[in-house]
Amino acid sequence: MVGIRPRSTVSAWQPPVPGIAEVFHARFTDHAYPAHVHDTWALMILDGGRVDFALDRERHGAGVSDSVVLLPPGVVHDGRTVTEAGFRKRVLYLDTSVLPEGLAGAAVDTPLLRDPALRERVHGLHLALGSGAGAGAAAVAVPAEGFEAESRLAFVQERLWRWLAGREGPAAYEAPGEGVAVRLRELLDARVAEGITLQEASAELGHVHPTHLIRSFRRAYGLPPHAYLTGRRVDAARRLLLAGMRPVEAATAAGFYDQAHLARHFGRHVGTSPARFARSGLA
Repeated sequence: MVGIRPRSTVSAWQPPVPGIAEVFHARFTDHAYPAHVHDTWALMILDGGRVDFALDRERHGAGVSDSVVLLPPGVVHDGRTVTEAGFRKRVLYLDTSVLPEGLAGAAVDTPLLRDPALRERVHGLHLALGSGAGAGAAAVAVPAEGFEAESRLAFVQERLWRWLAGREGPAAYEAPGEGVAVRLRELLDARVAEGITLQEASAELGHVHPTHLIRSFRRAYGLPPHAYLTGRRVDAARRLLLAGMRPVEAATAAGFYDQAHLARHFGRHVGTSPARFARSGLA
């Protein structure tokens, strides 16, 4: 009996994260991309199979390993399935605020980045960005963990700059001074519900490089700033629920996207659902 080959699936969306133009997850069993160019960077990891591609008329092959594929903007490339099982990939299309076009030449020379730490960072960023609805339906992403995704993107950017330019990133950022972690905590405490972007926090605190900012916070408090902010939002939701507010209203009032977003984090922090927590004192 001939086995049935899995069908191809595609899921794509635009996350509300500065620097990421598109997230693209796909499974192809038999597909060949024609020669084309993008105006963004394409950062790809493979979760299954192999893919063969040409970049600036030189062919390369990539599989499931510690490699990350980086294709620069404005440079002709293609891609095709090379095994019967096809391949599964996750791609981030990054605009030139993350990496300038001036680094394209270095990427053409080394499109395969054999870097387990970078692959793990890209994987973590995809997890923070959620997942699409899948093929055959409108590609709507699960609400992204915005602050976390920005933080993870900053560490991906840092690693890519090291590969392409031999340094962490743009020199415009200053090294953190004393007390930067305390000042960031005060900033987060003041904006629990409305939140703040990583770039806004960086500018507010004297243009500290985002990765330096996150590392300083983790050293001072033992957790990254996005995790601290989530905990503060859970605490706010607890108070609102005990005051009689419905979970759907408490979720947005505390800074979560919706009730499902609150429930996901509430269960991890409190060990029960928001609704059960609210009813627990009524018995």
